[in-house]
Amino acid sequence: MGAPPPSRPLLGERAAQDVRAFVQRAAEEGTASGGHHNRNYVLPLTEPVARLLHLEPKTLVTVRIRRAEALPVVIRTWDEEARILDAVRGVLPNVPACLLQLDGVALHSYVEGVPLSSVCADGKPVDALLVDALAELLARMTQVRREALPPLPAEWPRNDKDSQGFLRTLARRADRQIRQPNWREFGVLFAALGIPEDALIRLADRIPAMARRPFGLLHADLHRDNLIMSYKGDPPLICVDWELATYGDPLHDLAVHLVRMRYPRHQWGEVIDAWAQAMDRVRPAAVNGLAKDLRHYLAFERAQSVYPDVMRAAEALQDAPDQKSLDEATARVHRALQAAAEPLGLRNVPDTDEVERVLYRWRASRTVLRGGPDRTGEKILWSWDRRLPERPDFPASAVDHALVAEGMAPAGRVFKGTAHLNSVVRVPGVATPVVVRRELPSFCRREPSYLSEHAVLRAIEQSGMPVAAPRVLALGRSHRDEQFAIHTYVGPKDIGRPPSHPVHGLLPHEADGLVDQLCALTKVDYTGLDPVAGQENFFGWLCKELVCLVRELPRESQRLARYLGLPDADRLSQILSRYRVGARRPALLHGDLNPWNLVRSDHVLALTIIDWEMALIGDPLYDLVRHMHLTPTRPEIRARMFRRWERGLPEEYTAGWQRDWPVYRWVETVRSAYIDLDRLVTGAGLDAPNVSRAVDSYAMTLAAATGFLGLKVRSTANPFLARALALKERGPAPSGAIPAG
Repeated sequence: MGAPPPSRPLLGERAAQDVRAFVQRAAEEGTASGGHHNRNYVLPLTEPVARLLHLEPKTLVTVRIRRAEALPVVIRTWDEEARILDAVRGVLPNVPACLLQLDGVALHSYVEGVPLSSVCADGKPVDALLVDALAELLARMTQVRREALPPLPAEWPRNDKDSQGFLRTLARRADRQIRQPNWREFGVLFAALGIPEDALIRLADRIPAMARRPFGLLHADLHRDNLIMSYKGDPPLICVDWELATYGDPLHDLAVHLVRMRYPRHQWGEVIDAWAQAMDRVRPAAVNGLAKDLRHYLAFERAQSVYPDVMRAAEALQDAPDQKSLDEATARVHRALQAAAEPLGLRNVPDTDEVERVLYRWRASRTVLRGGPDRTGEKILWSWDRRLPERPDFPASAVDHALVAEGMAPAGRVFKGTAHLNSVVRVPGVATPVVVRRELPSFCRREPSYLSEHAVLRAIEQSGMPVAAPRVLALGRSHRDEQFAIHTYVGPKDIGRPPSHPVHGLLPHEADGLVDQLCALTKVDYTGLDPVAGQENFFGWLCKELVCLVRELPRESQRLARYLGLPDADRLSQILSRYRVGARRPALLHGDLNPWNLVRSDHVLALTIIDWEMALIGDPLYDLVRHMHLTPTRPEIRARMFRRWERGLPEEYTAGWQRDWPVYRWVETVRSAYIDLDRLVTGAGLDAPNVSRAVDSYAMTLAAATGFLGLKVRSTANPFLARALALKERGPAPSGAIPAG
């Protein structure tokens, strides 16, 4: 900063000591007010400081002290509030004057009056005359000359009418100034809540073209606490706290004001109209595109607010162990997620149960760690699920450590899938990382699970067969009886890197390794998993389960299926009854060998198979064919896998496979036609890459399924199909949000 203006004295050592003593007195004797960023103390000047400022002793001033402990949760354009106030006073002479600055503390002239919040609380309607006065304030701010303000940052739009560029700049600064400094501490929360690391950058990239509006000075934080109702009434309202002021599209100031003032919804139209009328008198071009573009600024305000709202709620929990505090934080975070869902492109907002569990784990981990290095007498409460005996190589003490580490895991080690939240952690005394797995309470599984994953993994481990699968180390229940499992981790050695999956298809050696594991599965004893499995016709049972799935789809999904030409459950049952496959000896199957359940590794078998929740007992041919249906498989790889599979198994497992494998492929195509359609309608799981890829090709899936069933697909001009495909591309139709794409 350059030399201070003449109104702010240069301080010698003696004068600086007098000011420091005055500030110390304010901190010790005064009552603090202010927001999240500053503490404000109002008290009379001492004689030495009054003489320094050429004011009468006992003149009231406001001492503003920046909160050193405050989280960085705001977008700042400048760090020079004094220069902003100097510029503003030429247009709004009643705003506070900065009298003096020293050591990060500022003395401002005292504005007589009461905050609007003390006479008109959040949520209450504001008097029409005050609305007009507020609109006039916002309009007059734009008359402050740019030359009087501090220099703008280098990345600011060069064109002073580039509204799109301004909003993109805000989004990127929000990422740099709010998300990035806090990600190390709070990233685990955002990852667990489903907010990706690049959410704000993607938002910036999606901002559409907007009308051009001339830039001006913006307050950027105009809410009821920052508006003083003067005692004299001339002017009726005075703006204070200008530290977040910026320079840009005036529509941004209107959006921030609408959201942070917490007007009742029915008053929004009145406020917008008053702003437009006031701005039209001062700067008519600022009203260009108001009706179309305001929603984008409102969407951004809600999107960036999710970060401070979540962090402040979590921070407040650290010293509040009671359930009431947890309930309040849960409600606050859930509201913030719902508001930010559209602009950030969050398809599946966690429900309140899921939010509460995430916050509980966050608080519990930090409570334990504050107990000291050895955490004597402190641990996260959990109970052992006796379906899985305690293992000598992973005792209860290791579970304690894993649960504490789960709540502290960096965001890069937290992977939120369709059905599970997986946190990769290290446990003292355990050579390799482990993963804590929790089923998401909001997950709705259309395809049923038949066997317990922990029992399947235990059976594979005890068999000694060459199947590369995680080992299950512990099974338990924690807060609100939430079940968790702890498995060995099978990702890369650098646990901060995500696992690699064969999303574009298997390489030849990977195809060989997978086939060898499917062959080895036939030697795993499954009688302990399901003693009666394998005693019925597998294909007939598979078709019955598919018919049952269709019958239990939500009404809207069934309705859209009919419009697209897919049969209802009874008709589907009749069609499938025409088909038969040969009998083969049953074996343990994975049941869902999509690429994201295959992890590339240094194992001799090339791939480790994870997520065994859909395991079942049945025809080994089905597992191989379903894998080929779910994974891009080149013809030469498919032929290679069939040859190796046939050579690796006795004939009782492979007889007649050439005749039967197309039937399984067709049945899986029909299954996908219903499942993917339901996902398009409900939005369930669309964030998961395997689901996203499946619905991307839905038109082809539908055509193939109806062809196999001997039916005709209806025209793709059908409005319901258009709606489904639009949902695939964009999510729910925006209602005031920045459109995706």
